[in-house]
Amino acid sequence: MGEDVPALKRRRVENATTETIRVAVLLETLAPTILNVPTERRLILRFWKSAGGFWRGETARQAWLLVALLIATMLLQLLVQYHLNFWNRDFFNAIGRRDQAELWGQALLFVPLISASLVLAVTSVWGRMTIQRQWRAWLSNHLYDHWLGEDRYRRLRFVPGDHQAPEYRIAEDVRVATDLPIDLLLGLLSSMLIAMTFISILWSIGGSIDMHVLGVAVAIPGYLVMSVIAYSVVITAATMGISRHLTRVIEVNKRAEAELRTVGARLRQDGECEGGPSIIGAPRVLIALALKDVIVRWRDLCWQLMRMTLVSHSNLLLTPFIALLLCTPKYVAGSMSLGELIQAAAAFVVVQGAFNWMTDSYSRIAEWVSSANRVASLLLALDQVSAEAYGDHAPFCTCSGVPICAP
Repeated sequence: MGEDVPALKRRRVENATTETIRVAVLLETLAPTILNVPTERRLILRFWKSAGGFWRGETARQAWLLVALLIATMLLQLLVQYHLNFWNRDFFNAIGRRDQAELWGQALLFVPLISASLVLAVTSVWGRMTIQRQWRAWLSNHLYDHWLGEDRYRRLRFVPGDHQAPEYRIAEDVRVATDLPIDLLLGLLSSMLIAMTFISILWSIGGSIDMHVLGVAVAIPGYLVMSVIAYSVVITAATMGISRHLTRVIEVNKRAEAELRTVGARLRQDGECEGGPSIIGAPRVLIALALKDVIVRWRDLCWQLMRMTLVSHSNLLLTPFIALLLCTPKYVAGSMSLGELIQAAAAFVVVQGAFNWMTDSYSRIAEWVSSANRVASLLLALDQVSAEAYGDHAPFCTCSGVPICAP
C-alpha cells in the first residue's frame, strides 16, 4: 500500500526544506569566495602590514632583545652539540680499547655537557614562548580595536568576502599566526648553523672513498657529504610532492570548523530572541550539514597527514641505518675507528635532520599560511568597512532585554 496523501505532502515539504537549507548553506559558504578572492600574496602582505607593527613600534626594543637572547642561546646549544659529537667519538674509542680509566673520564665529562644542554633548552623555551605570548597579545588587541571600533563589528556582515566568525579568527588563528613564525624561523636558523658546522665533521672524518666503475677506480671526495645532500633532496622532493595541497586542505578545514561554530551561535541566538524567526526541523538539519562538512574536511586532512607520515617516519627509520651503512666499508677496512664510525653516523643524522627542515616543517608552514590568510581576510574586510559607507546600524532584535544583531 502507498502512503496516504497528507503524509506524502508532508515528506515532500520536509525534503524541499532540507534542500533549501542545503543550498543556502552552500551559497553562504561559496559567496565570499565568488565575490571577493584576494591573491595569497596580497593576503600575506596584509597580514604582515598589521602583524609587523609589533616589531616596529613601542614593543620593538624588548622583542628584539629577546630575539638576541634566543640567537645567543642557539649558538651555545650548537657549541654543546659539537662537543657532544666529539664526546661520542672519544667514548666509543675508549670502549673499543677497553680503557676503563678513559671511560670514567668521559662519563664525568658528560655531566657538565648534558647540564649545560638542559639549562640552554629551558632558557630557549622561556624566550620563545615569551615572544609568542607578547606578539599574540599585541596583535589580538590590534584586531579587537579594529573590529569593535566605529561599529565595524555590526557593519561587517554587509561586506562580501571571507570573514566569517571573526571572534574565532582572533582567538585561534592569531595564536597560530604568531606562534609558528617564531618556531619556524628559529628552526631554520638553527638548521643552517648545524648544517654548516657538522658538514665539516663529515668531510674530515669521511674523507674520500674509492669505487670501481666498469673496472676503473674512481675516488669520490667527501662521499658522506655528497650522500647526505642527495638523500635529503630525495626526501624533500617526496614530501613537497605529496603535500602540495596541504595548505588548501588545512584552510578549508579551518573554515568548516568556524562555520560549525557560527551555525551553533546563530541557532542559540535565534532561540534567545523574543519572537524570532523559527522553522520546525530546520535547526537540526542546519547543524547536521555543518557537522558533516567538518567531518569530511577532517577526513581529507587525515589522508594528507597519513601520506606525509609515510615519508617522515620512513626517513626517521632509514637515516641512522644509511649512515652506518655508508661508514661500514671504511670501518671494516681499518681506516676508521669505532669512535669515528659512531661520530660520523651521528653527524650524518644531524646534518640530514638540518637539511630536512623543509620536510619536518612543511605541515606547520601550511598551517601558518592558512591562519595568516584567515586573519588577513578579516583585516581586508574591516578595511573595506572603513572605506565604504553602509547603513548606520544593522537590524536588531531584543534577546533578554539586550539588543543584538539579528542572525
